[in-house]
Amino acid sequence: MDNPYSLEGKTALVTGAARGIGRAIAERFVAAGARHVVCADVLDNLLAEIPTNASLSTRVMDVTDEGAWQQAVDAVVQAHGRLDILVNNAGVLVFGTLDETSPADFRRMLEINVTGTFLGIREGLRVMKTQRRGVIINTSSSSGMLPSNFVGAYAASKYAVRGLTRSAALEAGPHGIRVNSIHPGGVNTPMTNPFGQPQEEVDTGYKFVAAQRGCQPEEIAHGVTYLASDAAAYCNGTELVIDGGLTAGIYFPGLPGSPI
Repeated sequence: MDNPYSLEGKTALVTGAARGIGRAIAERFVAAGARHVVCADVLDNLLAEIPTNASLSTRVMDVTDEGAWQQAVDAVVQAHGRLDILVNNAGVLVFGTLDETSPADFRRMLEINVTGTFLGIREGLRVMKTQRRGVIINTSSSSGMLPSNFVGAYAASKYAVRGLTRSAALEAGPHGIRVNSIHPGGVNTPMTNPFGQPQEEVDTGYKFVAAQRGCQPEEIAHGVTYLASDAAAYCNGTELVIDGGLTAGIYFPGLPGSPI
């Protein structure tokens, strides 16, 4: 019996894959048997550090550039015959209250987080409609479910990704294409932990989360691999929250059942 969780024979393109969640997704895809995975990112210096082989390659790419998207997708199809999985993972995070966030920073974040996702969906659908099959997975955030102070602009961009995902799922479904989103929370990556605090210190900031800790990118990659596989064949427009319970609710400190 075939393993529905396998990605055997499938070709994937993952953006924002030079580090963090994107790189973990690419590595997990290869481990799940993917025929070939392209790691795309604008961080060429970090891409150069990724060992490449017959199953994994890298591509310098700016997700806000429409032409770059067309070239990247066409290159995958030319080299491998098809594009089975597209993960729109590239994103940036701007810390700050809304009144401290500059319009320039806000526009830049929207260009990468939202426009970059839109262009990816658009190009993915272009080839997947011809194939009558494909999977697109967009990285939103737990902040796209439950906003918080100091990351309001980021939350706005990730709510937009939810809207794009749901609309794309409706439009793509009749063509045999699934479009889903993931909503990570508490992930220890260079973007969320720019000062490189050890995991033990990071975990102390998550006592308000049911899991009582943050997580590693690999834990997010497992969920993405599920959505990419045939095991998730009936998932379309699905919002997979992987946040240790961050958005489940709140603790009232001092009351029974609360760890704080």
